[in-house]
Amino acid sequence: MTTIGLIRHGITEWNSLGKAQGVSDIPLNETGRKQAFDIGERLSLEAKWDLIFSSDLSRAIETAEIIGRKLELPICTVDKRVREIDCGAIEGTTEEQRVERWGSDWRDAELGMEKFESVSNRGVDFLKELVCTYKGKRILVVSHGALIGLTLQKLLPDTFQQTYIDNTSITILNNIEDEWECTLYNCTRHLKSNFTLI
Repeated sequence: MTTIGLIRHGITEWNSLGKAQGVSDIPLNETGRKQAFDIGERLSLEAKWDLIFSSDLSRAIETAEIIGRKLELPICTVDKRVREIDCGAIEGTTEEQRVERWGSDWRDAELGMEKFESVSNRGVDFLKELVCTYKGKRILVVSHGALIGLTLQKLLPDTFQQTYIDNTSITILNNIEDEWECTLYNCTRHLKSNFTLI
């Protein structure tokens, strides 16, 4: 069995402001760094992980580095395939600004946004490659909300018609003889004020 833990990066200022980030390289804010530390603490006390991979965007890399320090694991590889969806012209805008610029049906406009199928395809290809290359390992992948959500919808369409992925949530997938199962989805218990590590 190969186990993959999908983690969304910690929160950024643009997340807090409700701005679309896409491939804009926005760093973590202080809250995001604390979130990354908290999930690192949690993971250090649970089952051992073997490898960490990250998106090539700085908010994911920094999240992976903070987790990696707690687990004493360096980032194995930074990979562009698990970066966020390219949001084209809407990057840096809020919903209110999008409606003001392009109207309430802005989602139907051609604004240079990457197609969902392209995002899910690269996510699934990456996970399949991990399973082939690191069979039997426990692997963390630090990525982004849309990438993780769309990948889950493609990989397990009967389980996930819709998804929402919180900052520093962990979703755990197991692959057994090329069959996928999700044993934990969008878990953020490490962020709860009453969460205890022991």
